[in-house]
Amino acid sequence: MREAGLPDAWVGAGVLRDLVWGQRYGAGFNPQDVRDVDVAFFDANDLAPGNDVEATELLRRHDPAVPWEATNQAAVHTWYERVFGTGPVDALRSVADAVATWPETATCVAVCLDSAETLHVCAPHGLDDLLGGVWRRNPRRISVELSRARLSRHDPSRRWPQVRVVPP
Repeated sequence: MREAGLPDAWVGAGVLRDLVWGQRYGAGFNPQDVRDVDVAFFDANDLAPGNDVEATELLRRHDPAVPWEATNQAAVHTWYERVFGTGPVDALRSVADAVATWPETATCVAVCLDSAETLHVCAPHGLDDLLGGVWRRNPRRISVELSRARLSRHDPSRRWPQVRVVPP
């Protein structure tokens, strides 16, 4: 991801949860089970709808084996209401601001590796739920209905039997 050169780019959300919970609360982590690798980047100078597709393709050219999914967090406010059928959302100010809105507190975590090989962690709600195995709705942007649908689709009790689910 770092070599692709996307501005202020971080990997986060479900892939980190799956990695941590697979190791701590499941049968281990299998990279072949990863549905997508979410890359949050921030480019306030290019809010064009095709920017996410171009960024995803750029990542795929660098490493085609990874199921990349890049999203310009600076542009989320331009499509979120239409895609998720909600009311309008405010423009995000940074990747950290975006990460703070992700669906569950355990997925509100992103990491990046800088040129000096230092790993940086962005965890606006902390790491307790991720490391402690707690599935909890993040009320900042996710409705109770959407949270229930995600809970049903992801079925954390089956995937990670020791994870504690806090019902929405």
